[in-house]
Formats: sequence, C-alpha cells, structure tokens
Amino acid sequence: MIQASGLRKVYGNTVALDGVDLHVREGEIYGVLGQSGAGKSTLLRCVNLLERPTAGTVTVAGQDLTALRSGDLNRARQRIGMIHQHFALLSSRTVAGNVAFPLEVMGVPRAERERRVTELLDLVGLSGRGGDRPNQLSGGQKQRVGIARALAGNPSVLLSDEATSALDPATTQSILSLLKRLNTELGLTILLITHEMNVVKSICDSVAIMSDGRVEESGTIADLIRTPGSRLTREIFPLPEPAPAGSITLTFTGDPHQPVVSEVVRKFDVDVSILGGSIENLAGSAVGRLRVSLSGDEEASALDFLRARGVVL
Repeated sequence: MIQASGLRKVYGNTVALDGVDLHVREGEIYGVLGQSGAGKSTLLRCVNLLERPTAGTVTVAGQDLTALRSGDLNRARQRIGMIHQHFALLSSRTVAGNVAFPLEVMGVPRAERERRVTELLDLVGLSGRGGDRPNQLSGGQKQRVGIARALAGNPSVLLSDEATSALDPATTQSILSLLKRLNTELGLTILLITHEMNVVKSICDSVAIMSDGRVEESGTIADLIRTPGSRLTREIFPLPEPAPAGSITLTFTGDPHQPVVSEVVRKFDVDVSILGGSIENLAGSAVGRLRVSLSGDEEASALDFLRARGVVL
C-alpha cells in the first residue's frame, strides 16, 4: 500500500532522511520508532508529500505521488488521512464543523456532509457531541475528533503523527484500541510514528526503527523477534548487557508458557541456571525471552532440541 524507495531529504546542510526504504502492506499497522531527530516526522510528511523529498519516490496505492502535478496530487491526498500530535482542531468551529471541514473542501453537498459527520462521530465514540467546541473536550476526545476528521474522505491510508504522545496512559490505550478497531473494521492501512515502545507493542504488525535519518532495521514484529541480535528484541526485553560469559538468550515465539526448559532438564544431562527473563504481549501474542546458563555433557543436544521446538537462540 505504501512504498518509499531511496528517500532522501536535505535541509541546507542537514540530512533529515538518508536513503530510506519503506514497504507497508495493505491492511497492516506499521510503526516507525525512533527518538527525537531520528527523521520520523520528515518521513511521514514525505509519504503524503507535505514535504517533497530531495530524492527518491513515494508510491501509495499504486500511484507514484512524486510524479503527480498539483491538482492530481491534491486528489490523491484525499485518500490519505492524517492524525496530528496536538489535534490541530479549529477552535472557531464546533466538533461537527471540524469533522465536516475536509468534506467542504472536497465539495460534498451539505446533506451528505451532515450524514457523514454523524456517522463518523458515532464511529469514534462521540455521538451527540457535534455541537460542542474543542475547548469543552478532554485530550482524548479531541484526538477522537481528529481521527473522525481524518476519516472524512474515506481514506485507504491513515497517517498518525505521534497521535498519543500528548495523552495520559489510560487515554493512550483507548486511542490505540480505537485505531486497532478502525484497522480491523475498515481495512485501513495505518502508518504511525512514535517514540514509545508501548505503542509498537500494543498494536503494530510491523516496525521500522530509525536513527539519524536511516532505517536501522525493519520487518514484521514476528520476524524481528526471531532474528538473533535484533535491536527491537533487545529494547522490548532489556536484559542486562553484556551477557555473562557462557550464557544463552532464548526467545520463545510460540507459547512462552510451555515447559520447554524443564523438558530439557528431564531429557538431557544438563543443568540450567536462569539468569533473567520476561514475557511481553506483542500485538495480542505472548512472547518470552529468557537468559540461561547451560552446563553438562549433553549441552549441544539440548540446544538442538530447543531449536527444534522453535526457540530462537
């Protein structure tokens, strides 16, 4: 659904993006994770060409946006919704007026606008609040208005620019749950940027980790968790580094509650010392990581057994 190839963005002497490739499949929630200055926001704005890249191409739903002229580009953007970090609501308009604004720009007749606004406010859990002003709403409610507005044009792609960073943890979770529901019910492809690992853990199917304008690693959460040495795995499961000499880190990507370690002890002549570990819920699936020390005559056979059971070493 979204493909960026060789994206480069330069501001004077500052290289904000340096050869970024991004491949987002239709219907997935894709997170771009990184600290301030990593290039996340610039990448997001290049996807809908609010920033035109210095080099490279951006294709959305089969259209090369970088090749479109102004009028065609504006029409293509109508299929790309955008959620902003600080809501970006018009204080002079009601909630309904804010949601209706993009429909007015698109020339949608009044009766159809009103029907669509009512539908959207109900979808995001704000039924009956259309006559309120933004200053009467909580932060979470303001973001729900922003989401409804982003959905006004029936987009196939939704871009989220740190949509939860200004919210408290409970409200953040409610907004993430809403985005996940919209992804499932509407088939929306969602590209979100965040500096919060919890956002990635909660709803993302895939992730790209950025630093200094480059993508350090990318892929599905499941594939990265299975990749030895993955930065994502290290950040989700922050075991003490460096690992003690002779220790082994085991990653369980199936059912982490299966008694695999006790099976090893029963089947092989080995001793297992547990040095640390944890279980995390990643997009609805439990994943475990355990650091152990193995010793004994059948250590090699025990490791082969673990690999055969799907444990990543």
